[in-house]
This record gives sequence, structure tokens and C-alpha cells, in this order.
Amino acid sequence: MAHIALFHSILGLRPVELSAADRLRNAGHEVVVPDLFGGEVATTLDEGFRLLDRVGWGRVIERARRAVEGLPAETVLIGVSMGTGVVTDLWSERPDAEAVVLLHAAAVPPASVRSDVRVQLHAADPDDFAPPEDVEALREAARESGVDLEVFRYPGAGHFYTDPTLPDHDPDAAEPTWRRVLDLLA
Repeated sequence: MAHIALFHSILGLRPVELSAADRLRNAGHEVVVPDLFGGEVATTLDEGFRLLDRVGWGRVIERARRAVEGLPAETVLIGVSMGTGVVTDLWSERPDAEAVVLLHAAAVPPASVRSDVRVQLHAADPDDFAPPEDVEALREAARESGVDLEVFRYPGAGHFYTDPTLPDHDPDAAEPTWRRVLDLLA
């Protein structure tokens, strides 16, 4: 069993993240899913960016920090799109994280990352939030630090391909993503 902190996308805490948390719980894991936007949600990326501007990145990170207080040091960090940025900010403060999962966006591990941490990136291909240069930077950082990195690209899928409520949804990409995440956590 793993302890997991799952951080939502720029659209806010919505049913897709709660469903993902339930899927992880049904596999025997303990999961927290903090509401980083204080109950507000957006229906488009543009609305989401305006919401983030209103809430402020500092407040988002503070809410994330409070959410992981008291959780075991080895808690797995999972970020969905914007949540990968949250994971990146928290990762250096939680160097004992057992694993890190980046969904829908690439991020570079901090310099102080443990060499035995397991990391997965799952992203559409192409995806503006995981362009080739960002994925290559992640690969290079992983090589330099000895991080166990797996990169999974899903050709033709939309950015939010795991979200069945959005037009980007692609079940042929979403199901393997969740199987691979569950395999990582097993």
C-alpha cells in the first residue's frame, strides 16, 4: 500500500481527480486529493489560467504543503497537468517520495532527487504541455541523477485524455495510463 497525494489540473478539483483517487483507493492505496483552488473550478483552460491568477501560485503551493503535512515522507506525488508543477515544487521538500507520476505535462526533477526514485511521465503526443524539448530535459535530468524514468506518450490523444468528461478523452490511452500507474505502485 502506498500513500499518495494527487494534485489536480488547472481546471480545479473535479470528478475526474476524485474518480482517479477512488481507482487508487480501490487498489488498496491511501489517497489525499487537496482542493488547491478552494472550491472553484473552470470549464476551459483560459478560465483555469484566470482562476490560477486569482488564487495565486503561492496560495496553491501553500495549500499543497498543508495537504501533505503529516503524511509519510515516502508519499507518492501525482500531478495532473498543472498539478505536475505543484509536484515539482514539493518534490525538493519531500526528497523521500517513493515515486512521482506526471500526468499530461512534463517537469524536471529537482537537483536533490534520490537516484532510486521511480518516475513516470504520461502525456499525449503531441502535447503543448509536454513538448519534445521538455521531455528531453526530463530524460537528461533523470540520466544525470540516476532517476528511474519511464516516459509514455500517447499519439493522437488530446491533452486531458484521461478525463471522460472532456472532448480530449481517449479511453485507448487512458486505460493503459492507469494500468501503468497501478503497476508502478504495486
